[in-house]
Amino acid sequence: PLLDVGSGGGMPGIPLAIARPDLRVVLIDSNSKKAAFLQQVAIELALGNIAVHCGRVEAYQPTLRFAAITARAFADLGTLVSSSRHLLQAGGRWLAMKGLRPDEEIARLPAGVRLAGVHRLPVPGVGGERHLVVIESEAAACRGESRWQQYSQ
Repeated sequence: PLLDVGSGGGMPGIPLAIARPDLRVVLIDSNSKKAAFLQQVAIELALGNIAVHCGRVEAYQPTLRFAAITARAFADLGTLVSSSRHLLQAGGRWLAMKGLRPDEEIARLPAGVRLAGVHRLPVPGVGGERHLVVIESEAAACRGESRWQQYSQ
């Protein structure tokens, strides 16, 4: 399953749920109006693979852990990792959408994680730079685990 933190308007969680109907996607946002909007979108688009949770990611305690945690415009990378680390399954990865390459944020990543990659994203019709930052736990990297392939197809 995939967790989209600070889902807001549903990016990237909703497009991922549409593209991958086999993938269970949980959208979380602390704003009740945004969460209600996300729930309505899931209903209107008949996206049975989406669940919406209204609350703070730090307090979210589901019974399952996530293979991937995505975020766009949620927070800096360190805050994303520290607030959601308890939700990532062994071998999982964080996938953060950023504008300019966030070298300063990367330099401040918390202990126990490492940068797995930064990928420039072309976005037609949108000026400026966009990047996908991939972060993994150092424990997963030491074991040679890689789950990224299943999300890049």
